[in-house]
Amino acid sequence: TANKKIAMEAAEVFNALSIEQLIENSSHLLVAPKSLQNKIINFIDDEIEAVKQGIPAYIGIKINSLSDKIIIDKLIEASQAGVKINLIIRGICCLISKVPGFTENITVTSIVGRFLEHSRIYIFGKDERTKIFISSADFMTRNTVRRVEVAVPVYDEDIKARLLDIFNTMLNDNVKARVQYSDGSYRRKYNKKAKLDSQVYFYKQAYEKAKEIPKINMKNEVLTTEKDYAVNEFYKVFLKQ
Repeated sequence: TANKKIAMEAAEVFNALSIEQLIENSSHLLVAPKSLQNKIINFIDDEIEAVKQGIPAYIGIKINSLSDKIIIDKLIEASQAGVKINLIIRGICCLISKVPGFTENITVTSIVGRFLEHSRIYIFGKDERTKIFISSADFMTRNTVRRVEVAVPVYDEDIKARLLDIFNTMLNDNVKARVQYSDGSYRRKYNKKAKLDSQVYFYKQAYEKAKEIPKINMKNEVLTTEKDYAVNEFYKVFLKQ
């Protein structure tokens, strides 16, 4: 990031590590083990309060694993209050969704494909209230209270829109996605929409974007011929799978 305030706090994190200290609080970053879990709880509480006031509330989380009981209990509380919650969790999930009276407002989606799903996105609120973070931390106690992990706020509106698009694209995946049911089982997502493999979609999108960037050779000359933009064989094979 070019955001100086975030960069200064990041420097403080590394300075603290160098002298074996922990960050107790920060204005922008969420920093485990002292000030990540508690702030996540506060953000969930904000959505509970919003829905009580008739304000649209939302929580969207993409992580690898969910086992932190404190966060799980707060998500259940939010669901019971009427907050809509979408969780995209690749692996371990100790919360069971769609249980009447408890988690009927929570969906859990797992996507396992050719590429390892490893990004983390936290979304709280809707419209102008939307807060988005990218992070290194799953919602496991080993991450939230036993390690130094960082979640970074995204302030740029274009990047926020891009992250929301990534998140929603994964929610609409109907090829690799498995949806959790109230008995704890996972089943393929079946619908009549066009097939969408989110990993293939993102791969193709990245490749097409790369083709738009002018190529520069060792002599600093811009290369623009069709030959320079040739799609490699790996890409061709991948898209056929």
